[in-house]
Order: sequence, then C-alpha cells, then structure tokens
Amino acid sequence: MNNSVGNAGRLLWAGLRALLFLTVVCGVLYPLAVTGIAQLAFPGKANGSEIKDASGRIVGSELIGQTYLTDDKPDLRWFQPRPSNGLGANSANTQYKLILSGATNRAGDNADLIKWVTDAKAAVVKDNSTADYQVKPSDVPVDAVTSSGSGLDPHISPEYAKLQVRRVAEKNHLTVARVDKLVADHTDDRILGFVGEPRVNVLKLNIALKDLVSKA
Repeated sequence: MNNSVGNAGRLLWAGLRALLFLTVVCGVLYPLAVTGIAQLAFPGKANGSEIKDASGRIVGSELIGQTYLTDDKPDLRWFQPRPSNGLGANSANTQYKLILSGATNRAGDNADLIKWVTDAKAAVVKDNSTADYQVKPSDVPVDAVTSSGSGLDPHISPEYAKLQVRRVAEKNHLTVARVDKLVADHTDDRILGFVGEPRVNVLKLNIALKDLVSKA
C-alpha cells in the first residue's frame, strides 16, 4: 500500500515538473524568442503591416481591405475595392463590429450569384461613366464584380483601377493624366517577376489620392 502511494506521488511530482518545464519553455521562452526575432527581422509584418497616412496616423493594414462608403453607398470620390462580403457588417454581435471573412460558396450557375454579378456590373458601368466617357460592360474586369476567397482582399487589378480613373478625376477636380499616373505609381508587379499578378493596394492608392487632392 505504502509503495503504491509512494509510486503515485513520484509520478505526480514528475508530471508536475514536466508541466512546469514545458509551460516555461513553450508558453514563455519560445513565444518571447519568436516575438523578439520577428520584431528585429520583420517589424512591419510582425506589427500587422500597418499603413500610415501623410500625418503619420495609422489608418489600416495593407493585408486587409476597407470599404469607402457614404450613407452605405460607395463614395465615388475614392477608388473602390472589389465586392466583398468579408467587409460587410456583422449581425451576430452588435456590440463589436467584427470583420467577417469568407466567400459566398455558391456555384457558378447559382441564380443569386448570377444576379449579384449582373447587378454589380451594371453598378460599375453606371458609377464609372462620366460626361465624356461611357464604360462598356465588356470593359469591366472580373475582380470588379466578384469577391476574393477570403472576402478581405486589399488589392484590385490595374485594369479595375484604370477603369475608375476618369470618375475619380472628375469627382476630385483633377486631370485624368494625374490620376492615371497615380495608379501607375501604385501598381505592384508580380512577386519576383513571375509569382501572382500585378495588383494595386486600394488603401495605399486612396491615401496618395487624398494627399494629391490636398495639394491641388
């Protein structure tokens, strides 16, 4: 009996020591080491890839898209992102406005999806047509009417950005040439020259647009 109690006690003490050791190593030392290395080697990415405006104020992350709305409608002074359910409101929790991430999960022949895309294309044509320029439905790129898999894509294609140039120029009383150059200056090429596609970060582009408008 005494031997059994003694053996159980030794096992419990060994288990407790292992728990304490692993807690310190895995729960304290390892996270501190990883955090320290990340802060030294990749401080920007480690802190959420924050983006600051001209005044130095943090306005978002280059990894997460944002909406540009006025009265729940697109504010046409700004470049608009691609459609995204992930950037919508959260109805499950009204205390905090959580960011929802996810795709529609609807098939290509789904009636709802077809209607969403058709309506989105009509809105893009209407919103981006100006007094001296009429957008054709065939000019509308795919990313202008479809969301990404995450629903939080911060980028649009250069084609969609250029489609918005005339409208943005008209709304902000700028020349088309100046806004077109702004898009060109903020177009990122393929990673390493062959990975992915050329892209434009909408938040960075709109920050540059705001700065251009203030100077103009």
